[in-house]
Amino acid sequence: MVIESLKTLFNRDLEKLKVEIESYQNEEAIWAIDKNIANSAGNLCLHLMGNLNTYIGAQLGNTGYIRNRPLEFSSKDIPKTELIVKIENTIIVVNKVLDSLTETELESIYPEIVFEKEMTTGFFLIHLSTHLAYHLGQINYHRRLLD
Repeated sequence: MVIESLKTLFNRDLEKLKVEIESYQNEEAIWAIDKNIANSAGNLCLHLMGNLNTYIGAQLGNTGYIRNRPLEFSSKDIPKTELIVKIENTIIVVNKVLDSLTETELESIYPEIVFEKEMTTGFFLIHLSTHLAYHLGQINYHRRLLD
């Protein structure tokens, strides 16, 4: 049951992320920053894709994904269509990995220490879902303020 709930949340928010990126009228605005807005929507999108492909794809799904976190925040002017493809590919990875997990595996210790202490896989997946939702809200505000 928890796995299906996680799948529902990840799919809902990743689909909403896709809608947010598609909704920019001015593609250049995706990469805009302003006085108190340090990260562009494009960089937050790249950060979310790197985060999910690392912690769900590579760690739990053995996809071989290699993260370059600094590029998530320094890359600029990637076309909107390319960002959408990255989101769609991430949706596939997340669903494939979650479909392969068992409820018992959710109770096991996540294979990497991320917050300086051990945690269960289930706990960390919940964290990843809330992390996605947090940045999704920032992207929504970014679009409404700067597009």
